[in-house]
Amino acid sequence: MTRVKKGGPSPISNTALAALIEKVKELDIPKDIVDRNVKRASEKGQEAFIEKIYEVYGYGGVGIIIEVLTDKVNRSVAAVREVVKDNGGKMADPGSIMFKFQRARVANVKVTDVDRDQLLTIALDAGAEDIIEPSMDEYDTEADSSERVYKVVSSAENYPVILSKLQEEGIKFKPDNGSELLPTTPIEVDDEAMELNKELMSKLLELDDVDAVYTDQKY
Repeated sequence: MTRVKKGGPSPISNTALAALIEKVKELDIPKDIVDRNVKRASEKGQEAFIEKIYEVYGYGGVGIIIEVLTDKVNRSVAAVREVVKDNGGKMADPGSIMFKFQRARVANVKVTDVDRDQLLTIALDAGAEDIIEPSMDEYDTEADSSERVYKVVSSAENYPVILSKLQEEGIKFKPDNGSELLPTTPIEVDDEAMELNKELMSKLLELDDVDAVYTDQKY
């Protein structure tokens, strides 16, 4: 939970932490683990932290990017390698996965909070680069749909304009955690591979030094 070290332990004032907590909820990480890591991080001093990125191959040819903020690089890489190995992944060479992603600013809007065409018009007029729609299938329940989001993609320079316009139009949104890595071409995998990749990412997010986890797996 290294977002805590940057912005404090309260998800109310720390929007980066709030966004990360929403992400770990999607991966079904127990609340006690989240609370424990937040408490542990808030009790640590403000040592000099180093940002590192690790790249991993998951099941079905899926790529996974792990962002780490750590005061002990050897500790963090050892922990990441152990989780990856124990959960069937494979460490990748630097650059072999990253080129499949683009870094962007994102505003997340629940599909239940806005009319699709309205969002497209407002966001694109405000200078959004793209609107990523959630995947849907015949097995989705109403509960599943309520958690799906449109991702309004923006450059860093235009991001404040996008947020201001959404707020002006009364559209509820959640900001990103500083920036996001978005896959240029999401990969479809079978149900078994999808669940195994989710388990791998869940275990990675439990690590104290892991800041964020991204994948090009299509949901």
